[in-house]
Amino acid sequence: MIHAYDKVYLEKARTALGRMLDFAVYDLKYAVGDFWELFLTSGIAKRFGEGDFQLLVGMSGVELAYKVLECSGIENERIKPMYASNRSEEYWTGWALAYYQWETDMSFAEMNLYVPIKEVLGMYHPFHEMDIRQFVDAMNVLYKERKKETNLKIRRQKAGLSQKELSELAGIPLRTIQQYEQRQKNINKAQVQYLIAFAMVFSITHCCVNFIKASCYSI
Repeated sequence: MIHAYDKVYLEKARTALGRMLDFAVYDLKYAVGDFWELFLTSGIAKRFGEGDFQLLVGMSGVELAYKVLECSGIENERIKPMYASNRSEEYWTGWALAYYQWETDMSFAEMNLYVPIKEVLGMYHPFHEMDIRQFVDAMNVLYKERKKETNLKIRRQKAGLSQKELSELAGIPLRTIQQYEQRQKNINKAQVQYLIAFAMVFSITHCCVNFIKASCYSI
């Protein structure tokens, strides 16, 4: 599994995201869902998930919250943060989601599409007392229940390829592709050469489709 950034930065990222949500809710007085939506639409979530070190390492959670507001075009007077002695439910939510995003390399937007942040907040009990892997497992179950088709199947169909054709082009066994699409195997744990092969096939087919369209339009 290829991650957007090295694990050495993960705890800093988790702390920053947890503190961002805590500060946004308890100091800036935003509803958690409203601020998370700003985080997603401001472009900060995408940069954070892709491992932008200016955000991961260069900013505290408070600074990250203000960056979200700035990129959303919202002016907000700077206030002195009130640091709680105990971690809030919102802090845990950001902290846990940062880990899940790093572990799966899924975008925050896609995560929220299938498991909204308010639902994650409701998972505080009992998961905040458990190992983070149990939270990951629970999230994976919810995601798989709600997303009926895998990204691989969606990309393959969009490229106009059958499973057999994708197998031949990528040099990957047909049965392996079927197992990925049926979630019998986790593609996030696929061999690196498989991921590269898929990426090359989809990139080539995308370019071919665009070339054909351009040729048709010029006739």
